Amino acid sequence: MAQSKDRESNRFSARMGRYAKVGTNMSGIAAKFAGARLFGMNLDNAKNAAELAEALGGLKGPLMKVAQLLSTIPDALPPEYTTELAKLQASAPPMGWAFVKRRMRAELGADWQGRFAEFGREPAAAASLGQVHRATAHDGRVLACKLQYPDMASAVEADLKQLQMLFSLHRRMSPAIDTREIAKEISARVREELDYTREAAHIAVYQEILTDYDNVRVPSVVDELSTRRLLTMGWLTGKPLLDYKEHSQEDRNHLAKTMFHAWWHPFSHFGVIHGDPHLGNYTVFEQEGQPAGINLLDYGCIRVFPDSFVEGVVDLYRGLLEEDNDRVVSAYERWGFKNLKKEVVEVLNIWARFIYGPLLSDRVRSIADGVSAAEYGRKEAFKVHSALKQLGPVTVPQEFVFMDRAAIGLGGVFLHLRAQLNFYQLFNEQIDAFEAATVRRRQDDVLQAAGLRGASHAA
Repeated sequence: MAQSKDRESNRFSARMGRYAKVGTNMSGIAAKFAGARLFGMNLDNAKNAAELAEALGGLKGPLMKVAQLLSTIPDALPPEYTTELAKLQASAPPMGWAFVKRRMRAELGADWQGRFAEFGREPAAAASLGQVHRATAHDGRVLACKLQYPDMASAVEADLKQLQMLFSLHRRMSPAIDTREIAKEISARVREELDYTREAAHIAVYQEILTDYDNVRVPSVVDELSTRRLLTMGWLTGKPLLDYKEHSQEDRNHLAKTMFHAWWHPFSHFGVIHGDPHLGNYTVFEQEGQPAGINLLDYGCIRVFPDSFVEGVVDLYRGLLEEDNDRVVSAYERWGFKNLKKEVVEVLNIWARFIYGPLLSDRVRSIADGVSAAEYGRKEAFKVHSALKQLGPVTVPQEFVFMDRAAIGLGGVFLHLRAQLNFYQLFNEQIDAFEAATVRRRQDDVLQAAGLRGASHAA
Protein backbone atom coordinates (compact mmCIF):
# COMPACT_ATOMS: atom_id res chain seq x y z
CA MET A 1 0.00 0.00 0.00
CA ALA A 2 2.80 2.43 0.92
CA GLN A 3 4.50 1.80 -2.41
CA SER A 4 1.27 2.52 -4.30
CA LYS A 5 0.72 5.66 -2.24
CA ASP A 6 4.21 6.93 -3.06
CA ARG A 7 3.76 6.19 -6.75
CA GLU A 8 0.57 8.22 -6.84
CA SER A 9 2.06 11.04 -4.78
CA ASN A 10 4.97 11.26 -7.22
CA ARG A 11 2.81 11.56 -10.33
CA PHE A 12 3.12 15.30 -10.45
CA SER A 13 6.91 15.33 -10.06
CA ALA A 14 7.13 12.64 -12.75
CA ARG A 15 4.99 14.87 -14.96
CA MET A 16 7.34 17.78 -14.41
CA GLY A 17 10.25 15.54 -15.34
CA ARG A 18 8.53 14.75 -18.61
CA TYR A 19 8.10 18.49 -19.20
CA ALA A 20 11.87 18.87 -19.03
CA LYS A 21 12.17 16.27 -21.79
CA VAL A 22 9.50 18.05 -23.84
CA GLY A 23 11.29 21.36 -23.40
CA THR A 24 14.47 19.82 -24.81
CA ASN A 25 12.60 18.36 -27.79
CA MET A 26 10.75 21.63 -28.40
CA SER A 27 14.05 23.52 -28.30
CA GLY A 28 15.49 21.12 -30.86
CA ILE A 29 12.50 21.63 -33.17
CA ALA A 30 12.74 25.40 -32.64
CA ALA A 31 16.40 25.29 -33.69
CA LYS A 32 15.42 23.38 -36.86
CA PHE A 33 12.83 26.05 -37.71
CA ALA A 34 15.29 28.88 -37.10
CA GLY A 35 17.95 27.21 -39.25
CA ALA A 36 15.51 26.42 -42.03
CA ARG A 37 14.29 30.00 -42.12
CA LEU A 38 17.83 31.41 -42.11
CA PHE A 39 19.06 29.18 -44.94
CA GLY A 40 15.81 28.99 -46.93
CA MET A 41 15.45 25.23 -46.39
CA ASN A 42 12.20 23.24 -46.44
CA LEU A 43 11.24 21.22 -43.35
CA ASP A 44 9.53 17.86 -43.11
CA ASN A 45 6.52 18.97 -41.07
CA ALA A 46 5.11 15.46 -40.79
CA LYS A 47 8.35 14.13 -39.29
CA ASN A 48 8.67 17.05 -36.87
CA ALA A 49 5.01 16.71 -35.87
CA ALA A 50 5.49 13.02 -35.11
CA GLU A 51 8.54 13.87 -32.95
CA LEU A 52 6.56 16.53 -31.10
CA ALA A 53 3.58 14.22 -30.56
CA GLU A 54 5.91 11.57 -29.15
CA ALA A 55 7.38 14.12 -26.73
CA LEU A 56 3.95 15.37 -25.66
CA GLY A 57 2.30 11.96 -25.52
CA GLY A 58 3.14 11.25 -21.89
CA LEU A 59 1.71 14.55 -20.64
CA LYS A 60 -2.01 14.15 -21.39
CA GLY A 61 -4.30 16.39 -19.36
CA PRO A 62 -4.93 20.04 -20.30
CA LEU A 63 -2.49 20.40 -23.19
CA MET A 64 -4.13 17.59 -25.11
CA LYS A 65 -7.50 19.26 -24.64
CA VAL A 66 -5.96 22.43 -26.05
CA ALA A 67 -4.57 20.51 -29.04
CA GLN A 68 -8.04 19.23 -29.85
CA LEU A 69 -9.39 22.80 -29.75
CA LEU A 70 -6.64 24.01 -32.06
CA SER A 71 -7.36 21.33 -34.67
CA THR A 72 -10.57 23.18 -35.64
CA ILE A 73 -9.02 26.64 -36.18
CA PRO A 74 -7.66 27.13 -39.72
CA ASP A 75 -3.87 27.49 -39.63
CA ALA A 76 -3.59 27.90 -35.86
CA LEU A 77 -0.93 25.18 -36.17
CA PRO A 78 0.40 23.40 -39.26
CA PRO A 79 -2.08 20.65 -40.30
CA GLU A 80 0.52 17.91 -39.74
CA TYR A 81 0.79 18.99 -36.11
CA THR A 82 -2.95 19.09 -35.39
CA THR A 83 -3.35 15.65 -37.01
CA GLU A 84 -0.69 14.14 -34.75
CA LEU A 85 -1.84 15.96 -31.61
CA ALA A 86 -5.47 14.97 -32.16
CA LYS A 87 -4.44 11.31 -31.87
CA LEU A 88 -3.21 11.76 -28.31
CA GLN A 89 -5.32 10.74 -25.35
CA ALA A 90 -6.98 13.74 -23.68
CA SER A 91 -7.44 12.31 -20.19
CA ALA A 92 -4.94 11.74 -17.41
CA PRO A 93 -4.68 8.30 -15.74
CA PRO A 94 -7.35 7.82 -13.05
CA MET A 95 -6.62 8.41 -9.37
CA GLY A 96 -6.61 5.26 -7.27
CA TRP A 97 -8.92 4.85 -4.26
CA ALA A 98 -6.29 5.84 -1.67
CA PHE A 99 -5.69 9.08 -3.54
CA VAL A 100 -9.44 9.73 -4.04
CA LYS A 101 -9.97 9.40 -0.27
CA ARG A 102 -7.25 11.95 0.44
CA ARG A 103 -8.66 14.35 -2.16
CA MET A 104 -12.24 13.99 -0.83
CA ARG A 105 -11.04 14.50 2.74
CA ALA A 106 -9.28 17.70 1.64
CA GLU A 107 -12.53 18.98 0.06
CA LEU A 108 -15.23 17.86 2.53
CA GLY A 109 -13.35 17.05 5.76
CA ALA A 110 -12.52 13.89 7.70
CA ASP A 111 -16.11 12.60 7.82
CA TRP A 112 -16.67 13.00 4.06
CA GLN A 113 -17.81 9.39 3.56
CA GLY A 114 -20.52 9.86 6.19
CA ARG A 115 -22.07 12.55 3.98
CA PHE A 116 -22.97 9.93 1.34
CA ALA A 117 -25.02 6.76 1.62
CA GLU A 118 -22.69 5.23 -0.99
CA PHE A 119 -19.64 6.45 -2.92
CA GLY A 120 -18.23 4.49 -5.89
CA ARG A 121 -14.59 3.53 -5.46
CA GLU A 122 -13.93 3.37 -9.22
CA PRO A 123 -14.40 6.43 -11.44
CA ALA A 124 -17.54 6.29 -13.59
CA ALA A 125 -16.13 8.72 -16.18
CA ALA A 126 -13.12 10.90 -16.94
CA ALA A 127 -13.30 14.69 -17.07
CA SER A 128 -10.68 16.91 -18.71
CA LEU A 129 -9.16 17.97 -15.38
CA GLY A 130 -10.48 15.27 -13.08
CA GLN A 131 -12.73 12.24 -12.79
CA VAL A 132 -16.38 11.55 -11.97
CA HIS A 133 -17.56 9.16 -9.25
CA ARG A 134 -21.10 7.89 -8.93
CA ALA A 135 -22.53 8.29 -5.42
CA THR A 136 -25.85 8.08 -3.56
CA ALA A 137 -27.19 10.71 -1.17
CA HIS A 138 -28.86 9.77 2.11
CA ASP A 139 -32.24 10.71 0.59
CA GLY A 140 -31.68 8.24 -2.29
CA ARG A 141 -30.68 10.69 -5.01
CA VAL A 142 -28.03 9.38 -7.40
CA LEU A 143 -25.14 11.84 -7.64
CA ALA A 144 -22.21 12.58 -9.94
CA CYS A 145 -19.13 13.80 -8.02
CA LYS A 146 -16.57 15.48 -10.26
CA LEU A 147 -13.27 15.54 -8.36
CA GLN A 148 -10.31 17.49 -9.74
CA TYR A 149 -6.93 15.80 -10.06
CA PRO A 150 -4.29 17.11 -7.62
CA ASP A 151 -1.90 19.88 -8.69
CA MET A 152 -4.03 20.73 -11.72
CA ALA A 153 -3.44 24.48 -11.39
CA SER A 154 0.33 23.92 -11.69
CA ALA A 155 -0.17 21.40 -14.51
CA VAL A 156 -2.39 23.83 -16.44
CA GLU A 157 0.18 26.63 -16.15
CA ALA A 158 2.94 24.29 -17.31
CA ASP A 159 0.78 23.11 -20.22
CA LEU A 160 -0.02 26.68 -21.24
CA LYS A 161 3.71 27.43 -21.36
CA GLN A 162 4.07 24.52 -23.78
CA LEU A 163 1.21 25.96 -25.83
CA GLN A 164 3.02 29.29 -26.02
CA MET A 165 6.08 27.42 -27.31
CA LEU A 166 3.98 25.74 -30.01
CA PHE A 167 2.56 29.09 -31.09
CA SER A 168 6.00 30.65 -31.00
CA LEU A 169 7.32 27.94 -33.33
CA HIS A 170 4.42 28.50 -35.66
CA ARG A 171 4.97 32.25 -35.88
CA ARG A 172 8.45 31.53 -37.28
CA MET A 173 6.92 29.73 -40.25
CA SER A 174 5.24 32.69 -42.01
CA PRO A 175 1.78 31.70 -40.79
CA ALA A 176 -1.46 32.90 -42.35
CA ILE A 177 -2.96 33.60 -38.93
CA ASP A 178 -1.41 35.50 -36.03
CA THR A 179 -2.10 33.29 -33.01
CA ARG A 180 -1.54 35.79 -30.17
CA GLU A 181 -5.23 36.44 -29.49
CA ILE A 182 -6.01 32.71 -29.87
CA ALA A 183 -3.44 31.91 -27.17
CA LYS A 184 -4.92 34.56 -24.88
CA GLU A 185 -8.45 33.17 -25.25
CA ILE A 186 -7.53 29.52 -24.80
CA SER A 187 -5.45 30.31 -21.73
CA ALA A 188 -8.30 32.26 -20.12
CA ARG A 189 -10.89 29.54 -20.74
CA VAL A 190 -8.68 26.64 -19.61
CA ARG A 191 -7.81 28.47 -16.38
CA GLU A 192 -11.53 29.05 -15.76
CA GLU A 193 -12.15 25.30 -15.98
CA LEU A 194 -10.13 24.84 -12.79
CA ASP A 195 -12.82 26.61 -10.75
CA TYR A 196 -15.75 24.27 -10.11
CA THR A 197 -17.56 27.03 -8.18
CA ARG A 198 -17.66 28.91 -11.46
CA GLU A 199 -18.89 25.81 -13.28
CA ALA A 200 -21.73 25.51 -10.73
CA ALA A 201 -22.70 29.10 -11.59
CA HIS A 202 -22.63 28.21 -15.30
CA ILE A 203 -25.06 25.36 -14.56
CA ALA A 204 -27.38 27.84 -12.83
CA VAL A 205 -27.23 30.05 -15.94
CA TYR A 206 -28.20 27.15 -18.21
CA GLN A 207 -30.98 26.02 -15.89
CA GLU A 208 -32.52 29.47 -16.22
CA ILE A 209 -31.93 29.78 -19.99
CA LEU A 210 -33.42 26.35 -20.80
CA THR A 211 -36.07 26.29 -18.07
CA ASP A 212 -38.97 26.09 -20.56
CA TYR A 213 -37.35 23.54 -22.85
CA ASP A 214 -38.03 20.00 -21.61
CA ASN A 215 -35.95 18.32 -24.34
CA VAL A 216 -32.67 19.46 -22.75
CA ARG A 217 -31.83 18.40 -19.19
CA VAL A 218 -29.38 20.37 -17.05
CA PRO A 219 -28.07 18.76 -13.83
CA SER A 220 -28.86 20.16 -10.39
CA VAL A 221 -25.92 21.17 -8.16
CA VAL A 222 -25.66 19.93 -4.57
CA ASP A 223 -24.10 23.03 -3.03
CA GLU A 224 -23.36 21.52 0.40
CA LEU A 225 -21.26 18.78 -1.26
CA SER A 226 -19.43 21.07 -3.69
CA THR A 227 -16.24 23.14 -3.44
CA ARG A 228 -13.83 24.88 -5.80
CA ARG A 229 -12.29 21.48 -6.67
CA LEU A 230 -15.32 19.18 -6.17
CA LEU A 231 -18.61 19.53 -8.05
CA THR A 232 -21.49 17.33 -6.92
CA MET A 233 -24.52 17.16 -9.21
CA GLY A 234 -27.61 15.08 -9.75
CA TRP A 235 -26.84 12.09 -11.97
CA LEU A 236 -28.41 12.34 -15.45
CA THR A 237 -29.11 8.90 -16.90
CA GLY A 238 -28.58 8.57 -20.63
CA LYS A 239 -26.91 6.74 -23.49
CA PRO A 240 -24.14 7.95 -25.83
CA LEU A 241 -25.33 9.98 -28.81
CA LEU A 242 -23.64 7.59 -31.23
CA ASP A 243 -25.90 4.75 -30.01
CA TYR A 244 -28.63 6.40 -32.09
CA LYS A 245 -26.76 6.56 -35.42
CA GLU A 246 -28.82 3.72 -36.85
CA HIS A 247 -32.19 4.88 -35.50
CA SER A 248 -34.91 6.19 -37.80
CA GLN A 249 -34.44 9.48 -39.65
CA GLU A 250 -37.19 10.94 -37.45
CA ASP A 251 -35.31 10.03 -34.23
CA ARG A 252 -32.01 11.34 -35.56
CA ASN A 253 -33.61 14.58 -36.76
CA HIS A 254 -35.28 15.04 -33.36
CA LEU A 255 -31.93 14.74 -31.56
CA ALA A 256 -30.19 17.09 -34.02
CA LYS A 257 -32.97 19.65 -33.71
CA THR A 258 -32.69 19.44 -29.91
CA MET A 259 -28.92 19.97 -30.15
CA PHE A 260 -29.46 22.97 -32.44
CA HIS A 261 -31.78 24.58 -29.90
CA ALA A 262 -29.53 23.72 -26.94
CA TRP A 263 -26.65 25.56 -28.61
CA TRP A 264 -28.20 28.43 -30.63
CA HIS A 265 -30.93 29.50 -28.20
CA PRO A 266 -28.49 30.44 -25.37
CA PHE A 267 -26.30 32.29 -27.88
CA SER A 268 -28.97 34.20 -29.82
CA HIS A 269 -31.03 35.14 -26.74
CA PHE A 270 -28.39 35.48 -23.99
CA GLY A 271 -24.99 35.70 -25.73
CA VAL A 272 -23.80 32.48 -24.04
CA ILE A 273 -22.31 29.39 -25.72
CA HIS A 274 -21.30 25.92 -24.72
CA GLY A 275 -17.75 26.12 -26.08
CA ASP A 276 -16.88 22.42 -26.26
CA PRO A 277 -19.65 20.53 -28.08
CA HIS A 278 -18.00 17.14 -28.52
CA LEU A 279 -19.84 13.85 -28.27
CA GLY A 280 -18.70 13.05 -24.72
CA ASN A 281 -20.50 16.11 -23.35
CA TYR A 282 -23.96 14.84 -24.28
CA THR A 283 -26.05 11.78 -23.59
CA VAL A 284 -29.57 10.94 -24.74
CA PHE A 285 -32.42 10.32 -22.32
CA GLU A 286 -35.36 8.16 -23.31
CA GLN A 287 -39.05 8.11 -22.56
CA GLU A 288 -41.11 4.99 -23.23
CA GLY A 289 -38.14 3.46 -25.02
CA GLN A 290 -37.74 6.33 -27.48
CA PRO A 291 -35.04 9.04 -27.56
CA ALA A 292 -36.68 12.08 -25.98
CA GLY A 293 -33.91 14.62 -25.52
CA ILE A 294 -30.35 15.54 -24.57
CA ASN A 295 -28.54 15.59 -21.24
CA LEU A 296 -26.06 18.49 -21.26
CA LEU A 297 -23.24 17.29 -19.01
CA ASP A 298 -20.24 19.61 -18.87
CA TYR A 299 -20.20 23.35 -18.11
CA GLY A 300 -16.51 24.02 -17.65
CA CYS A 301 -16.06 25.68 -21.04
CA ILE A 302 -18.84 28.29 -21.21
CA ARG A 303 -18.21 31.53 -23.10
CA VAL A 304 -20.18 34.73 -22.53
CA PHE A 305 -20.08 37.32 -25.34
CA PRO A 306 -20.84 41.04 -25.40
CA ASP A 307 -24.11 41.78 -27.23
CA SER A 308 -22.14 43.55 -29.97
CA PHE A 309 -20.47 40.23 -30.90
CA VAL A 310 -23.85 38.47 -31.07
CA GLU A 311 -25.14 41.32 -33.24
CA GLY A 312 -22.13 40.81 -35.52
CA VAL A 313 -23.03 37.12 -35.95
CA VAL A 314 -26.60 38.03 -36.92
CA ASP A 315 -25.48 40.87 -39.20
CA LEU A 316 -22.94 38.67 -40.99
CA TYR A 317 -25.67 36.11 -41.63
CA ARG A 318 -28.06 38.72 -43.00
CA GLY A 319 -25.28 40.34 -45.02
CA LEU A 320 -24.43 37.01 -46.69
CA LEU A 321 -28.12 36.21 -47.21
CA GLU A 322 -28.81 39.59 -48.87
CA GLU A 323 -25.35 39.89 -50.53
CA ASP A 324 -24.84 43.17 -48.67
CA ASN A 325 -21.05 43.56 -48.58
CA ASP A 326 -21.07 46.67 -46.35
CA ARG A 327 -23.03 44.77 -43.72
CA VAL A 328 -20.61 41.83 -43.97
CA VAL A 329 -17.55 44.06 -43.46
CA SER A 330 -19.26 45.89 -40.58
CA ALA A 331 -19.93 42.52 -38.89
CA TYR A 332 -16.28 41.45 -39.15
CA GLU A 333 -15.18 44.79 -37.69
CA ARG A 334 -17.67 44.44 -34.83
CA TRP A 335 -16.11 41.05 -34.07
CA GLY A 336 -12.72 42.73 -33.80
CA PHE A 337 -11.04 42.07 -37.16
CA LYS A 338 -8.85 45.04 -38.06
CA ASN A 339 -7.40 46.62 -41.25
CA LEU A 340 -9.67 44.60 -43.51
CA LYS A 341 -8.59 44.84 -47.12
CA LYS A 342 -11.04 43.74 -49.81
CA GLU A 343 -8.94 40.62 -50.50
CA VAL A 344 -8.94 39.62 -46.83
CA VAL A 345 -12.73 40.02 -46.62
CA GLU A 346 -13.10 37.72 -49.62
CA VAL A 347 -10.98 35.07 -47.88
CA LEU A 348 -12.90 35.40 -44.59
CA ASN A 349 -16.09 34.96 -46.60
CA ILE A 350 -14.90 31.50 -47.70
CA TRP A 351 -15.01 30.41 -44.06
CA ALA A 352 -18.21 32.38 -43.32
CA ARG A 353 -20.08 30.84 -46.25
CA PHE A 354 -18.99 27.40 -45.10
CA ILE A 355 -20.18 27.95 -41.49
CA TYR A 356 -23.38 29.75 -42.53
CA GLY A 357 -23.98 27.73 -45.71
CA PRO A 358 -26.63 25.35 -44.29
CA LEU A 359 -28.47 28.34 -42.77
CA LEU A 360 -28.70 30.27 -46.06
CA SER A 361 -30.94 27.93 -48.09
CA ASP A 362 -34.61 27.48 -47.17
CA ARG A 363 -34.82 23.72 -47.68
CA VAL A 364 -34.35 20.41 -45.90
CA ARG A 365 -30.72 19.31 -46.28
CA SER A 366 -27.75 17.76 -44.49
CA ILE A 367 -25.21 20.02 -42.76
CA ALA A 368 -22.70 19.01 -45.51
CA ASP A 369 -23.14 16.48 -48.31
CA GLY A 370 -20.60 13.70 -48.78
CA VAL A 371 -18.34 14.79 -45.89
CA SER A 372 -17.36 12.74 -42.84
CA ALA A 373 -17.50 14.22 -39.35
CA ALA A 374 -13.69 13.95 -39.13
CA GLU A 375 -13.20 15.92 -42.36
CA TYR A 376 -15.83 18.58 -41.69
CA GLY A 377 -14.29 21.99 -42.37
CA ARG A 378 -10.87 20.67 -43.44
CA LYS A 379 -11.17 21.57 -47.14
CA GLU A 380 -12.43 25.09 -46.40
CA ALA A 381 -9.75 25.58 -43.74
CA PHE A 382 -7.10 24.65 -46.31
CA LYS A 383 -8.52 27.19 -48.80
CA VAL A 384 -8.48 29.92 -46.17
CA HIS A 385 -4.96 28.96 -45.10
CA SER A 386 -3.63 29.00 -48.68
CA ALA A 387 -5.25 32.34 -49.55
CA LEU A 388 -4.16 34.12 -46.36
CA LYS A 389 -0.57 32.95 -46.91
CA GLN A 390 -0.47 35.33 -49.87
CA LEU A 391 -1.99 38.26 -47.94
CA GLY A 392 0.02 38.23 -44.72
CA PRO A 393 -0.97 37.24 -41.18
CA VAL A 394 -4.51 38.05 -40.06
CA THR A 395 -5.14 38.40 -36.32
CA VAL A 396 -8.15 36.35 -35.26
CA PRO A 397 -10.09 38.20 -32.52
CA GLN A 398 -10.09 36.55 -29.11
CA GLU A 399 -13.89 36.09 -28.99
CA PHE A 400 -13.95 34.25 -32.31
CA VAL A 401 -11.96 31.21 -31.12
CA PHE A 402 -14.61 29.21 -29.26
CA MET A 403 -17.42 30.38 -31.53
CA ASP A 404 -15.57 28.80 -34.43
CA ARG A 405 -14.68 25.69 -32.45
CA ALA A 406 -18.29 25.21 -31.34
CA ALA A 407 -19.70 25.63 -34.85
CA ILE A 408 -17.38 22.89 -36.15
CA GLY A 409 -18.16 20.61 -33.20
CA LEU A 410 -21.90 21.06 -33.65
CA GLY A 411 -21.65 20.39 -37.38
CA GLY A 412 -19.75 17.18 -36.61
CA VAL A 413 -22.62 16.02 -34.35
CA PHE A 414 -25.15 16.66 -37.15
CA LEU A 415 -22.98 14.65 -39.55
CA HIS A 416 -22.73 11.72 -37.11
CA LEU A 417 -26.53 11.73 -36.84
CA ARG A 418 -26.94 12.14 -40.63
CA ALA A 419 -29.60 14.75 -39.84
CA GLN A 420 -31.82 16.17 -42.60
CA LEU A 421 -33.29 19.47 -41.40
CA ASN A 422 -34.29 22.91 -42.59
CA PHE A 423 -31.42 24.72 -40.84
CA TYR A 424 -32.51 28.04 -42.40
CA GLN A 425 -35.87 27.79 -40.67
CA LEU A 426 -34.38 26.68 -37.34
CA PHE A 427 -31.88 29.55 -37.33
CA ASN A 428 -34.38 32.21 -38.35
CA GLU A 429 -36.68 31.11 -35.52
CA GLN A 430 -33.79 31.83 -33.13
CA ILE A 431 -32.99 35.32 -34.47
CA ASP A 432 -36.58 36.43 -35.06
CA ALA A 433 -37.03 39.98 -33.66
CA PHE A 434 -33.37 40.00 -32.55
CA GLU A 435 -32.28 43.12 -30.66
CA ALA A 436 -28.84 43.55 -29.11
CA ALA A 437 -30.22 45.58 -26.21
CA THR A 438 -32.64 42.75 -25.32
CA VAL A 439 -29.78 40.22 -25.35
CA ARG A 440 -27.76 42.47 -23.06
CA ARG A 441 -30.65 42.86 -20.59
CA ARG A 442 -31.38 39.10 -20.52
CA GLN A 443 -27.69 38.32 -20.12
CA ASP A 444 -27.24 40.79 -17.26
CA ASP A 445 -30.24 39.32 -15.44
CA VAL A 446 -29.18 35.68 -15.78
CA LEU A 447 -25.51 36.30 -14.90
CA GLN A 448 -26.39 38.45 -11.91
CA ALA A 449 -28.78 35.78 -10.60
CA ALA A 450 -25.98 33.18 -10.90
CA GLY A 451 -23.42 35.42 -9.19
CA LEU A 452 -21.33 36.00 -12.33
CA ARG A 453 -20.12 39.26 -13.84
CA GLY A 454 -22.14 41.50 -16.14
CA ALA A 455 -22.53 41.48 -19.88
CA SER A 456 -19.60 43.70 -20.75
CA HIS A 457 -17.14 41.03 -19.56
CA ALA A 458 -16.42 37.46 -20.57
CA ALA A 459 -17.70 35.15 -17.87
